[in-house]
This record gives sequence, structure tokens and C-alpha cells, in this order.
Amino acid sequence: MRLTAPRDGPLVRRQALSTRLTHWIWAVCLFFLLLSGLQIFMARPDLYIGQQSGFAFDNSILSIGASYIDGAMRGVTTVFGHSFDTTGWLGAIWGSGNLEAKTFPGWLTVPSYRDLATGRVVHFFFAWILVATLIVWLLASFLNRHFVRDIVPGARDIRELGADVADHAKLRLHHRRRYGPLQKLSYFFVLVILLPLTIATGLTMSPGMNAFAPWTLDLFGGRQTARTIHFFCMLSLVLFFVVHVAMVVLAGPWNELRSMITGWMRVEPEEGGR
Repeated sequence: MRLTAPRDGPLVRRQALSTRLTHWIWAVCLFFLLLSGLQIFMARPDLYIGQQSGFAFDNSILSIGASYIDGAMRGVTTVFGHSFDTTGWLGAIWGSGNLEAKTFPGWLTVPSYRDLATGRVVHFFFAWILVATLIVWLLASFLNRHFVRDIVPGARDIRELGADVADHAKLRLHHRRRYGPLQKLSYFFVLVILLPLTIATGLTMSPGMNAFAPWTLDLFGGRQTARTIHFFCMLSLVLFFVVHVAMVVLAGPWNELRSMITGWMRVEPEEGGR
């Protein structure tokens, strides 16, 4: 088990300036997109599959709300027809000593109070910054070969994937010049699949985009399905963030942060000559 960075290994240049800048811009954008997105979600805290929601049928897969049970307000979250008491966390939130009907606590939204208009302004502002940053990263990564070298998994990565999974399970974390198989697969999934899918489903919810490219509604099975996919993309990004931070802490936070601030990382001694 290795939970710290090597102390006797050489310092090597691991991250290009473009990679470091876009990394931190993404971090800021995703933070505000998450909190403003939850503010927007509060306007209709339900998820559906299909072109539309309706009163004559029930196509919801998730619903967060408040109900009165035995005369007391309770938060109720329903997932695929199964209801759970989420009082204090979702649906019914404590405020000023009393429960109030609110989807999320104030610290989870931007702004902290109900304000759909401001939430939309914040969300769209950072969404377009995210799109621009992703384009810049793609162009720079193709030019400096970061994309091909460090993001796209190769045949060797597939062969070594089992051993890399076993090392991570044992918390035997390596410090090398190049990304390991699990790193490549996770970054490829986030940067090439998850982020573009999040952007595409977000655009599909826009009436202006529907008028310009109505085929996007068919591609994602309707606006409500696109909204549901968008929501689960957000949950996947949150999960990635939690695992990413955990790996940084376990691998030696100073060494990892230094590589994303200065570009330099201390690697294992046998990696120095590679």
C-alpha cells in the first residue's frame, strides 16, 4: 500500500500550461453549473422519460416534494415508484427552526434562495465558458499530442487494465510520467463522452435549438428525456469529482496539486529516465 508521493524520485514536466488552465476553469464552471442547475431543477423537481409530462399519464422516474403525513410536513422522494422519507435533506428543509417545502437546502443552490431567473443566467454564463474551454482544450491537446498520448486508451492500456484496477483496489497508487489505464479511461469518458453529452442534452432543452435543429429531440427521445439524461450526467460528474479528489488525497495532495499548478510532478525513481 502506497498512500504518499515518492520522496526520492525526480521532478518531471507532466502537465502543459493549456491542460492546467483548462482544468481549473472547468473546476470553477462545474461548481457553478451544479449549484445553479439545482436552482433551475427546483422549478420542476421531477424527471420524466418521453416528449412531455402529463396529468393523464405518469412517466416520471424521479420526484422530490413535500407531503403532509399525519398532520406533519415530510420530505418525500420517489424513485421509480418507490417513495422514501428525505425530511431535512430533500423536499422539506429546515429553516429558521421550521420545516419548509423546498427541494434542496440553500447551501446547494445558487442563489441560496428561490430565484429561477438568476439561476438560469448563472447557469448559461458558465455553460458557454465550459463549451469554449472544451474547444480550446481539444485544439491544444491535439497540437501538443496530449489527447493521443494521455487520453485515448491504447492496446497496451487495455492489457494492463486488470493490473491497474488491482493496484487501485489495494491503494497501491503509482506516480509516473504518463497516465495509467484507469486514468485514461476515466478522463476519456469524462472529456470525450460525458461533457459533450451534457452539453448536447442541455442544448436540446432549448426551444431555440429545437427550432434550429428539431432532430435533436428525436435523437434524445424528447425534451423530457434529454432533461433526465442531463441530470444523470450531472450526477456522474459529481461522482467523478468525489473519486478524483479522493485519489488526489491518497496519492499525495501536494505532489498532485503541484503538477496541476506548476506542471512539475515528482515521479517514482525508475520513471526518471523514461
